[in-house]
Amino acid sequence: MTNDNTRVDFWFDPSCPWAWMASRWVDEVSAHRDLDVHWHIMSLAILNENNDVSESYRAFFPRALRYARVVATAEAVHGEATLKPLYDALGRRIHLDERATDVEAVVAESLAEAGLDASLADRALPDADGRFEFEAELRASHRSGIDLVGDDVGTPIIAVNGVAFFGPVISPAPRGDEALALWDGVVAVASYDGFFELKRSRTRDPIFS
Repeated sequence: MTNDNTRVDFWFDPSCPWAWMASRWVDEVSAHRDLDVHWHIMSLAILNENNDVSESYRAFFPRALRYARVVATAEAVHGEATLKPLYDALGRRIHLDERATDVEAVVAESLAEAGLDASLADRALPDADGRFEFEAELRASHRSGIDLVGDDVGTPIIAVNGVAFFGPVISPAPRGDEALALWDGVVAVASYDGFFELKRSRTRDPIFS
């Protein structure tokens, strides 16, 4: 089991349903354990920008990058404290309401819900030359997570007191004692320096509850 005042760092791409599921699990654990959770943006588009992926997957990247840039802009302008409420607002609309493709409405509504100025939506757009104002900050946040676990992973990345791992990939997010048991097991396994991978094929889609 983890100790009190456990520092947890969580890297997410707002568009990833598996990151959303894991984030709800961390929220559940936080209700019962003294966790100091810090949220960080990462990007599936950046992760795969030089990878050979299917055309259908690559077509998803501009939308995913738009959401990630909005989060990065909010953090750059207003600080880390904006990340969780903005992620919650985006995630509910993207995943629970199934409105991922309604991008600009989702961005505007989520900024408003998180108490952030609507002008951040425009600041998160690239300029005429394709430059995004906070590109360096987004990539630095992304890289800070990837550097802990390697490039051959995805989102989420979780670090517990500096011990980092990709995942877990779970569906649905467990509640109560199940959530705590999973937390203790994952943290225990990840804390062994020689542990690298434990995997089985996914047999279900994300179950949002």
